[in-house]
Amino acid sequence: MRFLETRIPPPLVVLATGALGWGLMTLTPGLSVSFPGQAALGLLAAALGVAIAAAGIVSFAKARTTVSPVNPGRATALVRSGIYRWTRNPMYLGMALLLLGWTIVLGHPGGLAAIIVFVAYIEVFQIRPEERALTELFGDAYVGYCKRVRRWI
Repeated sequence: MRFLETRIPPPLVVLATGALGWGLMTLTPGLSVSFPGQAALGLLAAALGVAIAAAGIVSFAKARTTVSPVNPGRATALVRSGIYRWTRNPMYLGMALLLLGWTIVLGHPGGLAAIIVFVAYIEVFQIRPEERALTELFGDAYVGYCKRVRRWI
């Protein structure tokens, strides 16, 4: 399964898992729920996700290192400032929150299954390979950072 590592850009994984949530809703519409403020709450969660992911991108841009998740070995700086003081993976956390917003808007528990699939896929095929590459590049500095800052939140 290592052939999948860092091969599929995470935004495509978000789209695929978002489509999975929508597909599950379509197949089992009787499980859908609705409540007042549902769309607003979903949009708020999605907006929070976009803001967190954007903060990660801005921190990378300030450090002048690659944002591309496809080749983590090309990182030129270990970013530990900004949002990276609280989470090692703000872009993936943001994507998960975007999916949570989508799930709330859909009002279907199938979206939760899609979030689980997203997190599991990203954890195995994106984060772990990135962590290996960053450990090789930055050694003890990265290992120490990992001890101080949680992977997600």
